[in-house]
Amino acid sequence: MWSGRRVFILAAIGSAVGLGNIWRFPYVAYENGGGAFIIPYLVALLTAGIPLLFLDYAIGHRFRGSPPLAMRRLHPKAEAIGWWQVGICFVIAVYYAVIIAWAGMYFIFSFTTAWGDDAAGFFTGEFLQVSDQVNLGFDFVPSVLIPLILVWGVVIAILALGVQKGIARSSIVFMPLLLIMFLILVVQALFLEGAWTGLDAFFTPDWTRLGDSSIWVAAYGQIFFSLSVAFGIMITYSSYLRRKTDLTGSGFVVGFANSGFELLAGIGVFAALGFMAASSGVGVDEVAVSGIGLAFIAFPTIIAQAPAGVLLGVLFFGSLVFAGLTSLISIVEVIIAAVQDKLGWRRVKAVLVVGIPIALISILLFPTTTGLNLLDVTDAFVNSFGIVAVALVAVVAMSAGFSALPRLREHINATSSIKLGRSWQIFIGGVTPVVLGYILIDTVTTRISEGYGGLPDWFVGVFGWGMVIALVLIAYLLSKIPWSHRSAAYEKNIHEPILDAELDANKSAADETMDRETRLPETAASGSSAGERKNP
Repeated sequence: MWSGRRVFILAAIGSAVGLGNIWRFPYVAYENGGGAFIIPYLVALLTAGIPLLFLDYAIGHRFRGSPPLAMRRLHPKAEAIGWWQVGICFVIAVYYAVIIAWAGMYFIFSFTTAWGDDAAGFFTGEFLQVSDQVNLGFDFVPSVLIPLILVWGVVIAILALGVQKGIARSSIVFMPLLLIMFLILVVQALFLEGAWTGLDAFFTPDWTRLGDSSIWVAAYGQIFFSLSVAFGIMITYSSYLRRKTDLTGSGFVVGFANSGFELLAGIGVFAALGFMAASSGVGVDEVAVSGIGLAFIAFPTIIAQAPAGVLLGVLFFGSLVFAGLTSLISIVEVIIAAVQDKLGWRRVKAVLVVGIPIALISILLFPTTTGLNLLDVTDAFVNSFGIVAVALVAVVAMSAGFSALPRLREHINATSSIKLGRSWQIFIGGVTPVVLGYILIDTVTTRISEGYGGLPDWFVGVFGWGMVIALVLIAYLLSKIPWSHRSAAYEKNIHEPILDAELDANKSAADETMDRETRLPETAASGSSAGERKNP
């Protein structure tokens, strides 16, 4: 368990604040009305992002398990949704670690500006050695392979230490460091020549864009992708909370902290882009990019030209490393918790049996000369057709399929400072499915008609569409595997009234006096079986 609510909030913010906050939000806001984008963004946050966060909290906290177990406890037929979420985390983990490895190397490169005057050529050429062939090859790039191994070593070690000693303590260290580094970065960027031109481009509102439906869709899409909702992380993290925890208060803190960091990232990024535009004698619109292009091409160019560029580079890429690590830890934890629950394994065994194969797959596929295209396709499809699709299925199932929203709302209100009304059910059961459905249909039709990034159809078909379909099939098959005899307590009495009575009897008194590691001295260091971990 978490030792307290503050630790949970730090860990949840660490999960939500990731690479997308730094390299995706600023460009999305700029492209969709600048300052005017803040209005649909806040509407999306309050009507979809935070309500979905509360939904995840309610499921994890009430049913005290990883996504498959929590969903099964909610309704036996919902277990496959939980495994679908676990599968999405598996796919994200294998490529997300590679980007952290890139950022780690660029942190080192920043001291000497190793990319020289051609950041784009250095990134795809000397650094990644990208092949002209679009296929799956195994020509490894040492400058990516070695830091990737180190990333996985750090992540597995932290997870093996457990929830409190590993995840919580790493969040207590990483999150303050991330905030301090990024604040210094923003202050330094604000004093660059042309910085205010960049901020003017970022914040100047184009109110006419508010009538464009695509702007609102973009706002909802950004919220879905930035808050770590709907793919199991917050269900898992909330299952480690004590019974009497303020869920809504925690959710608002996490939601607004995440959005606050995105706004801070927008200020820092566009101040730097304003300097880049002024140095090149072009408009901000000609240098504004997002994603990998911003992090590994635009920013290195800025660093090479800016006064005290070394410090700017160290802070920027150091921030990427810390933001990425906290998110990757939360992603892999979902998989580990699910395996613990299903098979009844102890902590360290589950971490090693899960973490090492994921690391090997990551190391085998991505630090190669063909890894960039594979990463690009996998990332695009698992987000657009994985997270969005599972979120749509989950909210429809919770609202129309299992009629679970009233009971979940009662559970949240029982311990929370801010009570939820029926409007929460309307947002989850009405607004969110409509928006998710629109995003999913629009993206599917676009991908089918236009393909993806000019890549061969077979490549997109196998590693894009094929991966998305495989996730659904594997989730269904995993839901049919019998639960371990050590998890027998979870196979029976899964209906809510019985389960809640059992859990309250077993946990309420203990939650008031000691955390899980104190209660279970034999298993605290090495983890515990599913029954021991969730129902001492």
